[in-house]
Amino acid sequence: MPTLLLYGSYGFVGSLIANEAIDRGLDPILAGRDRETLREQVDDLEQPGRRFSLDDPDTVAEALEDVDCVLNCAGPFSNTADPLVEGCLESGTDYVDITGEIPVIESIEDRDAAAEGAGVTLLPSAALSTVPMDCLAAHLHERLPEATDLALGVDSFRVPSIGTVRTVIEGAEDGGTIRRDGHLENVPTAWRTREIDFGRGERPAITMPMGDVSTAHYTTGIPNVEMYAVMPQPARTALKLHRYLAPVLAVKPVQQVLKLLAGVREGPSERARERGSAYIWGEATADDGERVVSRLRTPDPYIVTTDAAVTVTERVLAGETDSGFQTPAGAFGTELVFELEGVEGFFDESTPEETSPVSPLLQ
Repeated sequence: MPTLLLYGSYGFVGSLIANEAIDRGLDPILAGRDRETLREQVDDLEQPGRRFSLDDPDTVAEALEDVDCVLNCAGPFSNTADPLVEGCLESGTDYVDITGEIPVIESIEDRDAAAEGAGVTLLPSAALSTVPMDCLAAHLHERLPEATDLALGVDSFRVPSIGTVRTVIEGAEDGGTIRRDGHLENVPTAWRTREIDFGRGERPAITMPMGDVSTAHYTTGIPNVEMYAVMPQPARTALKLHRYLAPVLAVKPVQQVLKLLAGVREGPSERARERGSAYIWGEATADDGERVVSRLRTPDPYIVTTDAAVTVTERVLAGETDSGFQTPAGAFGTELVFELEGVEGFFDESTPEETSPVSPLLQ
């Protein structure tokens, strides 16, 4: 049986994924750098454990020598992805993670040739939003192959996990990111607001630097990509103020205090996760003004992330991917999203009004 190592298995999301992997019979090796927390999880789940730090490249490669695939759940991924990817390239181990960090995805894509040479699959962002978003992006591209602009968005306000909060703090100084003419472009935080109908009426959504800015581009080849997320008014105001606070938040001592404060937060309860849902929206537009819109509805983001991470990892372990850098839909096609329990769609719009992004009454 192929061997899976789950790094960061004892974080909030990592523990959800660990339990799901065990339920599916993957028998993962639980791993991380915190000896006591890892030991507690190993005893509780009765699984093998492996403690190692990511500081020494030789140590990482040695820890992965007998492993077929690493599933990295330890954020911020800006700290963990690079040493694990390098270890995977040296040991010939496939790599999957759940990052939504654009610089991390770009760094992994830069290793495409090295991964091909090593016969290794590198597949980041096996999570929500990327798996549903990536499949939706591929679906829109199939509907409109000549599309030049892609906008994707999610409507699901949810209290973030500790790891997510720490990731946001770590990237506080980066602002926003979109893709223009195939290249990443930095924009202010909450750069643009749009009224979007995600499937339950129009709601204000703002641009967010989500990983799909990268993955959707690599999956479809569409050169212009923007990502949106619904935020309540207080959050939108706070994010716009963030433009001015970013230099302060980027100072290391401030980041350390904020991370300590983030550590007191817990993720949503099982009942809350079971009641949650997300609405995914996408719009592709061509130069001639032709426009198509499609939507998905999914369970709670934590449920989708858990399901997606394990589903993608199962398929990588089964040898269903080519070597090199891969995206979820690029590797497995648009139907991957429907392997996840409870996902509904694609809900396509094809009304005459969609032939132009601007109403004739407004021209």
